[in-house]
Amino acid sequence: MTIDPRGEVILRVVPHITDINSNGHIFGGWVLSQMDIAGGIVAGHIAQGPVATVAIESMKFISPILLGDVVSLYAWEERRGRTSIGIRIDVTATRGNSQRGIDLTSGLFTFVALDEHHRPRPLPIG
Repeated sequence: MTIDPRGEVILRVVPHITDINSNGHIFGGWVLSQMDIAGGIVAGHIAQGPVATVAIESMKFISPILLGDVVSLYAWEERRGRTSIGIRIDVTATRGNSQRGIDLTSGLFTFVALDEHHRPRPLPIG
């Protein structure tokens, strides 16, 4: 396996037959939930605690996800505010015997750090 220029894979998943829509592609909502999980992992690490998704921006589907694809999610900090973090998430797939990489979707998710009362809190310095 080669190293991807986007860095570390945060999540790698394989969709199931129950994730297929009537067109034979994987539901967009399925990949959206996987992106939210991957982004939450990165945002929670940066926030050093719980986070909540507050916005999804500039989401773009590039190629359909097919049954049998191995889906890899890359996520990293793109911007930071006082209480919020913008996490860029790119999704790719390896498909078939060739294992060629296919760009599937990309989006910018905004997470807010939460305190013990589930209210926004300042991010740690650093």
